[in-house]
Amino acid sequence: MIEYIQGKVDDLQPAQAVLEAGGVGYLLYISLNTYTALQGKDNARLYAYEAIREDAHLLYGFATRQERDLFLLLISVSGVGGQTARMILSAFTPAELVGVIQNEDARVLKSVKGIGPKAAARIIVDLKDKIAALEINGVAAGDAQTAEEHTSQQREVIAEAVAALSALGFSPAPSQKVAKEILKQEPDAPVERIIKLALKML
Repeated sequence: MIEYIQGKVDDLQPAQAVLEAGGVGYLLYISLNTYTALQGKDNARLYAYEAIREDAHLLYGFATRQERDLFLLLISVSGVGGQTARMILSAFTPAELVGVIQNEDARVLKSVKGIGPKAAARIIVDLKDKIAALEINGVAAGDAQTAEEHTSQQREVIAEAVAALSALGFSPAPSQKVAKEILKQEPDAPVERIIKLALKML
C-alpha cells in the first residue's frame, strides 16, 4: 500500500496530476478540491489510494488525509465506485460533504451527476455514524441547499455550459462546479461567457 507520493508536479489537470518522484512519473486521479490545492505548486505530497482491478491499476491522489478518508468511506458504500466517489468529492469540500451527510440532505447529494435518490439515501444511511470519527466539522446543510437552489434555477444554462466543456475534453464534475461558481459571481451570465471564463479556470 502506498501511503503518499511526494515530488515534482510534472503535470496538473482538473481530473489528474502527475507527480515525479525518484525518476518515476506517477499518474494520480484527483478531485477538483485537490486540483485547487495543487495550483501554483512546483512540489507536492498527495496521499494515495491504489485501486487494483483485473483491467486496470489506478492511483487516486488526495491533498489531505481527510479527503482520502472520505473517499474510502464512499467507496465502501454498495454501488459507489472510485470515479463516482471522486465526482462527489469534486462537487463538495470535505466539510460540505460531512455537513450534507450529517444533516441527511439527500436532495443536495443527489445533485451530483450519477447519484440518484437511492444512492444518496444509501450513502447517508451507511456513513452518517462513520463520519463522526473523522473529526471534520461539517458545513451547515443550509449553505449547501442555497448553492443547490441557485443551480436548479439556472439548470439549463449550466447543462449547456458543461456539455460544451465536456466536448472540449473537460470532466463534467469540475466543469459543473466552475460553472456554478461563475454564476454566483455573475447570475445573468450567458452560456458563451460561462464557457469562456471556465476555460481560464479549469
